[in-house]
Amino acid sequence: MIVAGQARRTIWPAAEADAVYVIDQRSLPHHWQELRLTDIAEVHQAIRAMAVRGAPLIGATAAYGLALQCRHEATDAALQAAKAFLDGARPTAVNLAWATQRMIDRLATVPVEARCDAAWAEAGAIADEDVAANEAIGEHGLALLREIAAKKPAGAPLQVLTHCNAGWLATVDWGTALAPVYKAQAAGLAVHVWVDETRPRNQGASLTAWELGQQGVPFTLVADNAGGHLMQRGQVDLVIVGADRVAANGDVCNKIGTYLKALAAHDNGVPFHVAMPLSTFDAALADGVAGIPIEERDARELTHVAGLDGKGELVEVQLAPAGCPAANPAFDVTPARLVSGLITERGRCRAEAGALRSISGAA
Repeated sequence: MIVAGQARRTIWPAAEADAVYVIDQRSLPHHWQELRLTDIAEVHQAIRAMAVRGAPLIGATAAYGLALQCRHEATDAALQAAKAFLDGARPTAVNLAWATQRMIDRLATVPVEARCDAAWAEAGAIADEDVAANEAIGEHGLALLREIAAKKPAGAPLQVLTHCNAGWLATVDWGTALAPVYKAQAAGLAVHVWVDETRPRNQGASLTAWELGQQGVPFTLVADNAGGHLMQRGQVDLVIVGADRVAANGDVCNKIGTYLKALAAHDNGVPFHVAMPLSTFDAALADGVAGIPIEERDARELTHVAGLDGKGELVEVQLAPAGCPAANPAFDVTPARLVSGLITERGRCRAEAGALRSISGAA
């Protein structure tokens, strides 16, 4: 990722292997702030409070959380307790439990006294593999973008709509839904991104807009409810979103509002694609609509909003009447029938059970 013209990652271990650093995404786009996490309590809080967010990045952060746990106690019982604690931080994104289970499985084969070094190495491997997977998603997605761009008038930019933030801030690097966009930019393919604001936490307005600006990709911020209007007017060539969990039947769980975009795309004949590393695939879950747990977050995220005041200070203001009841589901599930295709690190496939089993190697 590019920040002020320099390449960076969203998470990196301290040189002394006694902490891990992350970007506090709650401060973006107005302030750059790094958090130093030194134990699993701090890692849990960073995930729960969404200082770090995005399914792949949550998984990598949790992996480093178990590495930090090994500095204090690395017995089987202590690691299992730490895993359960971290898994509870955010229940919807499957990458979290996938990463902690991978750490547990790896450390089970290592003597307790050697687990600290092994844990740091495995967490680092998870982070590196995420970067490689996302870059591969970018390459496979670029092929899709080229196919669609070839049908447009010469010189007309490809119009991509995305929801929430599925760029490099949601991963260790590259991103999922935005990786093809960054690859397209590098390849000289003209592309413009419609950025959903993504209420209630506004990850599109604050994060996607910021990182596209840092990268120099043309974009326009729009209200969440503008997507259908843009599609009706022929101003969207395709929709690409990320995913927090994909069920065995191809149902896709993503940020609340994704389902409505898929319905609008289906009604207007606009391709709707989901970019997902295979660590997001939950082969054990048969039906996503029926089975994916949906995180219900604090109503305050809906009734209040943060932003800069006239003095450049970050403040929170109240939008709703005092005492207003509010429901705040963080995710929704898009049925597989509305998904044009999935973009993974191993290639593109249909959103259906057989294709997912084949591309993932799941039994």
